[in-house]
Amino acid sequence: MSDETSRISPAAAPALAAPLPEPRGFGFAAAARRAVAALGLALARHRKAIIALQWFVVVFYFALVIIPAFMPLPPEGAHLWDNLRLFAQFVFWGVWWPGVMIATLTLGRVWCGLFCPEGSLTEWVSWRGLGKPVPRWLKWSGWPFVAFVCTTVYGQLVSVYEYPQAALLVLGGSSVAAIGIGLVYGRGKRIWCRYLCPASGVFAILAKVAPLHYRVDRSAWDKEENEASERKRRVIPIQPVNCAPLVDIRRMTSAAECHSCGRCAGHRDAVQLAPRVPGAEIVDTQSRASTAEAITLLFGILGVASAAFQWTVSPWFVQAKMRIAEWLVERDSFTLLQDNAPWWLLTHYPEANDVFTWLDGALVLTYILGGGLLLGAVLGLGPLLAAALLRDRRLPWQRLTMALAPLAGISVFLGLSMLTLTHLKAEHVPLGWVGEVRIALLALGAGGAFWLALRLVLQSSAGWLRRLLALACMTFPALLMVEVWYTVFFVW
Repeated sequence: MSDETSRISPAAAPALAAPLPEPRGFGFAAAARRAVAALGLALARHRKAIIALQWFVVVFYFALVIIPAFMPLPPEGAHLWDNLRLFAQFVFWGVWWPGVMIATLTLGRVWCGLFCPEGSLTEWVSWRGLGKPVPRWLKWSGWPFVAFVCTTVYGQLVSVYEYPQAALLVLGGSSVAAIGIGLVYGRGKRIWCRYLCPASGVFAILAKVAPLHYRVDRSAWDKEENEASERKRRVIPIQPVNCAPLVDIRRMTSAAECHSCGRCAGHRDAVQLAPRVPGAEIVDTQSRASTAEAITLLFGILGVASAAFQWTVSPWFVQAKMRIAEWLVERDSFTLLQDNAPWWLLTHYPEANDVFTWLDGALVLTYILGGGLLLGAVLGLGPLLAAALLRDRRLPWQRLTMALAPLAGISVFLGLSMLTLTHLKAEHVPLGWVGEVRIALLALGAGGAFWLALRLVLQSSAGWLRRLLALACMTFPALLMVEVWYTVFFVW
């Protein structure tokens, strides 16, 4: 483990808070850059306050996860403000997670670095754990995608959005796993967050769109390091930064793995919180574009997640269930029509008249996995064909796929907001404005995807006809996702 990721000492505060040279220039833009840089330095200076906030979030999080699971069903006429079960549901799925998605799209992974209870816990226990090195199998880049798909599907099977017992099982189980990983691997690190967190892959993709990031001036870093090595003594020795998610800060060029915690702001006068053009990282052909990220975006966020949000309102699901049930009854086969599955395997709450049969479970699994993977495959045709047309090594299908990131973030937000609106509707909140807002968000997501695709295609040296055809191919998946959500909101 390098000295740049070793434990930080109390003496490090002056070095971490060392101010970078202020951005030059006049006017609003320069003032905004200075304000953003100052915010990053403030996060570095006030680590104690951030840690206190993190522990408050941990307590609040576990209170909302654990207590409602042991409460009875809300009585008729209960409201969000007078029933903890309803309040917890609304906070988790109606406010918390939609807010996290918007925050990641706009600010980067601030949720991970400043608020996430699992991240705080796994880092805290890792100081006291075995401190074993991370094995090679755990570093596999596909774990976030697998974890995301498994968590999404399992959450739907047990109705994690509706019942606190299921939420305790899924969210609490994830927290226990995070603590377990922290107790075994790393020393003061967030191994769980870096390699195994089900949401890590989603956050990494959305953070690429964010207009804020921690910029590293490599030349300034190297210059300061060379000057330090020439002097035998320094008045204030520069202490290493403990980067909990194991980012090589010196060589950091992407916001995907950075948790935006601010610890490294001002380090070696080379790290600074800075604004950038939204999506600049995606259109930069020097940035990383991995197959794992492309698969997560296509098959995870746009595919499986969309299917998970939509199956409850899909007439196709109902029709398939009725036809299969009739076919089974005609043949006196009732095994799949039984509802004796335990609640931790399939939804089973007779007191709420909500019970899944084995057929329900099989169809939910088929709809989400089959439909999600099929949708992802169809969406992937656009980047694949565009890459084949451009024939540019700088623009492989993986990089072109990243242009869909804004639409992916909006898609997840729209899906989660369906739960928000369900709660608001139950409280008789006027919702006449919802249709227009949904259309505006879809237009924003599709427009952002088209703009990034255009900027990528224009970098190609291919002829204008092939570039035009490639852009048309990239427009196809954006329009398809708009059609999917339009059908859900305005047809079904």
